[in-house]
Amino acid sequence: MREPSSMTRRTLSKTFGLLGLALAYGFSGHVALAQSALPSWNDTAARQRIIDFVKATTTEGGVGYVAPADRIAVFDNDGTLWTEQPFYIQLGFMLDRVKALASQHPEWKTKEPFKSILDGDLKGIAKGGEMGIVELGTATHAGMTTDQFNKIVTDWFATAKHPKTGKLYTEMTYLPMRELLGYLRSNGFTTYIVSGGGVEFMRPVTAELYGIPPQQVVGSTIATQYAIVGDVPVLHRLPKVDFVDDGPGKPAGINKFIGRKPIFVAGNSDGDYEMLRWVTAAKGPGFAMVIHHTDAEREFAYDRQSSFGKLDKTLDEAERRNWLIVDMKKDWKTVFANE
Repeated sequence: MREPSSMTRRTLSKTFGLLGLALAYGFSGHVALAQSALPSWNDTAARQRIIDFVKATTTEGGVGYVAPADRIAVFDNDGTLWTEQPFYIQLGFMLDRVKALASQHPEWKTKEPFKSILDGDLKGIAKGGEMGIVELGTATHAGMTTDQFNKIVTDWFATAKHPKTGKLYTEMTYLPMRELLGYLRSNGFTTYIVSGGGVEFMRPVTAELYGIPPQQVVGSTIATQYAIVGDVPVLHRLPKVDFVDDGPGKPAGINKFIGRKPIFVAGNSDGDYEMLRWVTAAKGPGFAMVIHHTDAEREFAYDRQSSFGKLDKTLDEAERRNWLIVDMKKDWKTVFANE
């Protein structure tokens, strides 16, 4: 019998290797899936806790099994899915809008927080606190239709860049969290954003960035009013806050707009505290995770004293409440997709 050629031996070896791989997947499906899940996460206890929870809630017949209709996962956005330093991305949009509209508002040269913006004084802007940001929002986000605002936001995201990295803001999303969103959806979860950011600021980009369609985004809103302009129905955006989706507003927003209590929640600041508590207080499965920004080299390091994304009370109570603290420096192999 003629001995197989070297090429034939390589072909047979490859064939049996692929067969062995197929058999491994067939007999050890859960192991193979676990090994391939969340590739941008380091192999730490944090990653394993997530995988264990997903396995427990999706294994039929198990004590922690949850039907697909009830597999609701909610995520904060600023500091959880995309960067929030040195200031919220939406605040960056507001700053650019103030500069673009300044010629129409000469009074802004002496009125805060507009004066500080035009002078390039970020500390002065921060002194205005939450009410200052609300005033900025109503001044720069209203006085137009919803379609007009959507176009302004879309055009801004196409060119606006982060002040530290010089990258587009749309490139400043966290790859490990995008993988987590996909991993949950592949296991029958429905994913939502629940953020203090403006809902109509986020919706134009969430489908592309995170695979989350506009109808699955819950956020802060300003009032709108139906009108007919030139025989065309439109919605006008009014200079009036309608709903603030932050702090205690987050559980209220989930109940109002989603209608089901989530079993998985992710946040990064004290603005997520009430949402984290509400989700994990219920009987049955409830998983909460908190992103701790500890990586000054690859992103930013901040927590208790930060003006944006302050993490203080939540950090103190996380261990007692069994919330997973994700250490960005320790638990993430990669931070941004284009690293």
